[in-house]
Amino acid sequence: MDKNTILEYKLFYNMIFIMISDKLKLDDIDKQIITLVQEDPNQTHTQIAEKINRSQPTVGMRIKKLEKLGILQFQPGINFKLVDIHLATVEINTKNPDEIFKMAKCCPFMLNAFKLSGDHNICILLVSSDLGKLDNIINYHFRSNPEVLSVSMELVAEIAKDFVLPIDFSSDDHDPTIENGCGSKCSYRKTKKDEVLQ
Repeated sequence: MDKNTILEYKLFYNMIFIMISDKLKLDDIDKQIITLVQEDPNQTHTQIAEKINRSQPTVGMRIKKLEKLGILQFQPGINFKLVDIHLATVEINTKNPDEIFKMAKCCPFMLNAFKLSGDHNICILLVSSDLGKLDNIINYHFRSNPEVLSVSMELVAEIAKDFVLPIDFSSDDHDPTIENGCGSKCSYRKTKKDEVLQ
């Protein structure tokens, strides 16, 4: 790789870095604080202040501001890297991605949803201790949905880094089926059926 190409890459990455910083309105001090908190969330404000050569009140105010903006968050939950539970990604091509997003907010088996570009336009994270339940959830929510054009499920075989997300353990007491849905907490399809009946 010649010097001009290396320089072009550096300029490109610097431009991306500046764009992200501008969008989030983060300065160098914010970025240093976020990096240190991510490395060790149990550090005190005083310890962080010493490492970035700032006062403890400055660090405290910055952390409070970042939390208020929702940029810096402390996520409670379980570490999927350490537990024996099935985590699956479900990629969907649907005519109505907004409907799937609403569904992900209601169904306790769905950890999160992401809009994608490419062959599929939605990715869902599903979790259960039982593989059969995962398949039933997909049948209930996606394969029986006329607006879903294609569905592909992959099981996560291994996770490289700690991956912490909240989980609703009570959902595992329910056996999802086409007839009964995903349990009382999953109100989405029941609501849709009620709308059709009215």
